[in-house]
Amino acid sequence: MNQAELDALMNSAKSGATPPTSSGDSGSLNTPFEELMATAQNDGELPMSMLLDLTFPVSIELGRTSMTVQDILRLGRGSVIQLERLAGEPIDIYVGDRRFAEGEVVVLGEHFGVRVTRVLSIASRSAAQTAA
Repeated sequence: MNQAELDALMNSAKSGATPPTSSGDSGSLNTPFEELMATAQNDGELPMSMLLDLTFPVSIELGRTSMTVQDILRLGRGSVIQLERLAGEPIDIYVGDRRFAEGEVVVLGEHFGVRVTRVLSIASRSAAQTAA
């Protein structure tokens, strides 16, 4: 796809028009986009099934701390970094960049895992996002 085709695609997306098909292929790249636009225009909502195969990074946060560069340079094998979170407090589970749930660390054989103890409500997720 060349720059002119990309510009035309962006302009059609902004205007809500159906994007032009690429002359270099059979339109297979635009088929999902056209299906998505048609579904959104017909009933205004997208089916959940269109989102089920999306992949998001999941991050687990045990705690945080601030250190000076000098302190970081002194770190070595066996150094301990004290976190602001107390032992036994729930850990945070992030999906993408949003706090999604809380959990606890568990040991599974020789691996660490996380047991989800609470999935945050939408209201508490948005409150946590504005506080951060």
